[in-house]
Amino acid sequence: MPTLDSTAIEIVSRSPDQTFRLGEHLGRLLCGGEVICLAGQLGAGKTVFAQGIGRGWGAADELTSPTFTLIHELHRAIDRLKLYHIDLYRLEKESEAWLLGLIDLMDERASVLIEWPERARSILPPDRLWIAFEYIDEAQRRLIFTATDPFHQSLLNSLPRETARERG
Repeated sequence: MPTLDSTAIEIVSRSPDQTFRLGEHLGRLLCGGEVICLAGQLGAGKTVFAQGIGRGWGAADELTSPTFTLIHELHRAIDRLKLYHIDLYRLEKESEAWLLGLIDLMDERASVLIEWPERARSILPPDRLWIAFEYIDEAQRRLIFTATDPFHQSLLNSLPRETARERG
């Protein structure tokens, strides 16, 4: 696999189940303080991936699409960490994200998962893992992972490499 840029990799998922399992793998790595942004069109696999993260993280409840409530707070039995699943699809203006108090959720006591992050770029911290989802066909999706700092880079480095290709 060619090394073009160590801050980004591309993974082609060949099925929703593979997308879920990739999310599950990432979820097992979360320890608090992560901000993971899931960007892409409707139907690109963001929620399936997020559900995998919830399962891998050990959420007590199943992660569902928070489109109508915007924010779901998830817990797990083994510790006091939280996982916030945020869906900004229904926001009409970026200022609405500020009113939700999202910035207050982003600290070392929680992992934050944001769908449609492009709708509130001004509240996003500079340190994050950005995952762009692209629809290829009915079953396949291209996921492009980009880390912006060493903390999130360590997550990127822990992803399965057999299906990954580094990008520039």
